[in-house]
Amino acid sequence: MTTYAGLTLKLRVAREVSPFGYFLSLGDEDDTEVLLHYSETAGAKVKEGQEVEVFVFHDTDDRLSATMKKPLIQLGELKRLVVADIHPRLGCFLEIGLGRQLLLPLSELPELIDLRPLPGDEVFVKLSHDKSGRLLAKLAREEDLASLVFPAPASWRNEWKEGWVSRTLQMGSFVVLDGGVVGFGAYGLIPSTERPEPLRLGQRVKARVTYIREDGRANLSMNLRKEVGRVEDADRILAFIKERPGQAMPYSDETPADIIKNKFGISKSAFKRAVGKLMREGIVKQDGNWTRLIQQPAEEAVSEGDDAK
Repeated sequence: MTTYAGLTLKLRVAREVSPFGYFLSLGDEDDTEVLLHYSETAGAKVKEGQEVEVFVFHDTDDRLSATMKKPLIQLGELKRLVVADIHPRLGCFLEIGLGRQLLLPLSELPELIDLRPLPGDEVFVKLSHDKSGRLLAKLAREEDLASLVFPAPASWRNEWKEGWVSRTLQMGSFVVLDGGVVGFGAYGLIPSTERPEPLRLGQRVKARVTYIREDGRANLSMNLRKEVGRVEDADRILAFIKERPGQAMPYSDETPADIIKNKFGISKSAFKRAVGKLMREGIVKQDGNWTRLIQQPAEEAVSEGDDAK
């Protein structure tokens, strides 16, 4: 049996049946007809005997139907589509520009709920069929994207780029960076250590290109460069200490990494670099599990005030 759903075809208008619309002939051996409802003519005038260009799909009653509206994706194509809605037992519904939505089944989504797309996210998918010939979306795989992305140029090194998460795993998140003229760009990976938290499939992210591999793919990081991040982290930690009672905090190099991450949103190594900078500058000191602001001697403060006059 030939499956027509998902194709744009030129079909002859066989007859008009009021109050439904027009029946179009597929011209196959079974003399199959599909309904072009009045609401699907996109405002065009249709007459019996003429040929019309339509997109074929299944309606809510699983009947083969047609529309003269232009879809955002055709059978076999790979496109980035917006998540319009989610269903906890079925999957995600994607906007395809026809006033109806396309299902991305639950089986195509990450097992962890927190990694699944939310409405407004955008996912790379291919239009396919289920076993019954109905349209559904399948998540684009790495091999599907390989021929559509371009090698990241060396000039991107240390630049910040934006893109969409195309696949997300415990070890890291794969991202299609913006670029190109048809919606595809360069392919990159954000390792788990270089992202502040696990990323959703379809999430919009901004990341820094840290390295360009020989195959043209980019290694990415959502963290600032160490020398820049150290200054910003140090300023933030110093402000935190100054606001604390006694200008001291119960966090130091001995504090577990998970507590540091939850409190300051940075890794323990970044915390140690920032605090180390403050210690070298004589601003703070560590006393066991505590980091304290070094109080400036009164006479030194007066002397500095005199020098400023």
